[in-house]
Amino acid sequence: MKTRFPSSGLYAITATAIWPGSSLVNAVSGALDGGACVIQYREKDRQPDVALATALLELCRSRQVPFIINDHIELAAQIDADGVHLGRSDCGLAEARQRIGGHAIVGISCYDSLDSAVRAEQEGADYVAFGSFFASRTKPDATPVQMEILKQAKFRIPVVAIGGITPENGRELLESGADLLAVISGIFGRSDPAQAAFDYAHLFANTPSRVNRKGSERRG
Repeated sequence: MKTRFPSSGLYAITATAIWPGSSLVNAVSGALDGGACVIQYREKDRQPDVALATALLELCRSRQVPFIINDHIELAAQIDADGVHLGRSDCGLAEARQRIGGHAIVGISCYDSLDSAVRAEQEGADYVAFGSFFASRTKPDATPVQMEILKQAKFRIPVVAIGGITPENGRELLESGADLLAVISGIFGRSDPAQAAFDYAHLFANTPSRVNRKGSERRG
């Protein structure tokens, strides 16, 4: 049975260049120990590793944490992942659902576009993501996004912030309206992913999320 997408928390995105092969499984296990509540397998520079993706899925299932595949819909369908994350160059949301199943999680990158996020929610996305909010080592050429967009985001689905997020600047994103913080190098660029994840996860215990501040609005 697929795991549901959380309403708030730390969204950890893998870095296979830093943690290749089976070492990534240990790194992801550490991130989960530290408090990550979503794991995304991201492979941009080479073909995804089916065996590795399967091992990560099994790990996430054992922790009851959703496992998302970035871009590669066929891989998500092949291993029965919990869902996919789509960017502007990927297929549309309706096609993705047709290929991986109606109950799968589908997240959409909206970059700096509220209109794209509104359309994604109307079409049935499970979450929308905005970014890059800060300079990012992973995507140095990403479109910069102003934090004001989070204050304008009036959605019933979770809002994810991504791009150069650190434990120091993450609180401001949560206070502005982000529900989840998506992090790559801030977790997997460190030697101890468990401690790195913990440094982010504690922000959610100390900062009311949008889902808590506007719960009645989200349910109404």
